[in-house]
Amino acid sequence: MGRKEPPEVFSITAAQRPLSEEQGGRTRRYLVSMGVRTLCLLGAIVIDGWPRIMLIIGAIALPYLAVVVANAGRENDEPGAVGTYQQDRPALPGSGSSIGGAEGARHA
Repeated sequence: MGRKEPPEVFSITAAQRPLSEEQGGRTRRYLVSMGVRTLCLLGAIVIDGWPRIMLIIGAIALPYLAVVVANAGRENDEPGAVGTYQQDRPALPGSGSSIGGAEGARHA
């Protein structure tokens, strides 16, 4: 048994992803960066020695980097998954009767 190949997708535009989807991705990246910053702050409180200095530097630098990445804008955004492909769908089943009795008039 062979694998069924996915249908070929034909691109109908070079439009970017929807703004809401793109903003959601930027928001997730920002929140992950702020989570790492929180871990750096907590680690700087608990850990002694030279790692504390690295954690403090990370906690100071991450907010700036997170904002720069989050505000990178749409200019470098990849194209969205906009396209069309033919879908194989069976026809709707008939009910056996016609609208307005046109079929009955034909047979009379």
